[in-house]
Amino acid sequence: MARYSSSPALGCSTLVLLSGVLLVIASCWCEAAEARRNVITHIKGFEGPLPFHLETGYVEVDEEHGARLFYYFIESERNPAKDPLILWITGGPGCSALSGLLFEIGPLKFDVAGYTAGFPRLVYFEDSWTKVSNVIFLDAPVGTGFSYSVEEAGYNVSLTGSGRQHHVFLRKWLAEHPEFASNQLYIGGDSYSGYTVPVTALDIATNNHDPKLNLAGYLVGNAATDDRYDTGGKVPFMHGMGLISDELYEAARVGCGGDFYRTPDPSNAQCANALMAINLVTFAVNPVHILEPFCGAAVRFPGLSIFQGYGIGGRRSMLLQDNVDHPDFFSTTRVSSNGRVGLPVECRDNGYRLSYIWADDPEVRATLGIHEGSIGSWSRCTMLIHFRHDLSTVIPYHVNLTKAGYRALVYNGDHDLDMTYVGTQEWIRSIGYPIVSDWRPWFANRQVAGFTRTYAYNLTFATVKGGGHTAPEYRPKECLAMLDRWTSPAGQL
Repeated sequence: MARYSSSPALGCSTLVLLSGVLLVIASCWCEAAEARRNVITHIKGFEGPLPFHLETGYVEVDEEHGARLFYYFIESERNPAKDPLILWITGGPGCSALSGLLFEIGPLKFDVAGYTAGFPRLVYFEDSWTKVSNVIFLDAPVGTGFSYSVEEAGYNVSLTGSGRQHHVFLRKWLAEHPEFASNQLYIGGDSYSGYTVPVTALDIATNNHDPKLNLAGYLVGNAATDDRYDTGGKVPFMHGMGLISDELYEAARVGCGGDFYRTPDPSNAQCANALMAINLVTFAVNPVHILEPFCGAAVRFPGLSIFQGYGIGGRRSMLLQDNVDHPDFFSTTRVSSNGRVGLPVECRDNGYRLSYIWADDPEVRATLGIHEGSIGSWSRCTMLIHFRHDLSTVIPYHVNLTKAGYRALVYNGDHDLDMTYVGTQEWIRSIGYPIVSDWRPWFANRQVAGFTRTYAYNLTFATVKGGGHTAPEYRPKECLAMLDRWTSPAGQL
């Protein structure tokens, strides 16, 4: 893994020769450069000054091995001093914070429909979560996005270890940004970060020593939690959505004894045959949004069915690999007479492709302050070969956090087959919390935006109608309204 560097983007001289005497400069500005705020007012691809406050930088979270996490910080466009501060961790594990910023909850988008050959254009996006909150988009774990380690040993991090590193990051970041220390702090993320977020939040809650972080709660969307429920919810979801017949569902339910969690025992031919039949009729359905087309760029690992999404060491992997070979992404795409490439907007993967061109550009990297030689080609989602998934479930983390008084929002796009709302409801039911406010619609723009239920201990579950994996990418207006309402003093959808 070629990710070794001890120098930032600009060089630094540590030795000076004066009158024949070699003087060692005791305090090189290299380390000071990491602490300084890199405020960005203009960025390649965006016309004019950015209409929001953007800052980037590194925070060292493992001094022994030189592991540094890269972040993008965007101030709230409403009231930075009073609005909540969200630490946002994109899923994977190994999916870049830039993906969360550009495709999920941030204020910039690529102009996919208007793309012409050359450098992609960025446009301002109004339905960003930064309208109502300060957001730190974090490249984590180390090895994700622009985060890197000077020594290879720094990449050896576990899920629980990454939670500790995120806690270290926040303490150091807030020490450099004391003006946000009193803001309500939320830990947020989606997909695989359904594991990462509660682990991080509990590490903070358990070790919240002076100075005390103002942790108010956490939120997870389309969240991996426990594979028994994540995988087990798929067949019931497909049946409820009309993707499989009553007969196929009944054959699987009876044959598998109602347990759709694991690949069936080969000796149980009835269960194996039923699940195989379901795979055969649903293989062409887009799992991240069952109504949208497959467009070829973000695909699952070859040869894995919906029941076999296991990565290294047998763990469940939510990682989507980008099947691209840049810079010739669009070599086979027809260009119209007006010069537009004609990328269909409904093929969201085309935006992912543009991100590779943008993030690998030297001018962009210089503006972002990326340390020279720290990484090679940028990847939206990276396979972290040294990362260890050392927990099989985070349900106990949810219990410990909510019973300690921290607020929790768990939401699902209701058209997501990857992490279904069915599975999420099942693991919430397994906790046994009493229902405080039963199933009801919640509204945005005077329309039903989804359905919600509130449990004891400030646990809120919500669906996002029409949302996929992840919900904000498909229903940004509704998810912005959801966030604003949930983080408000009333705290109700």
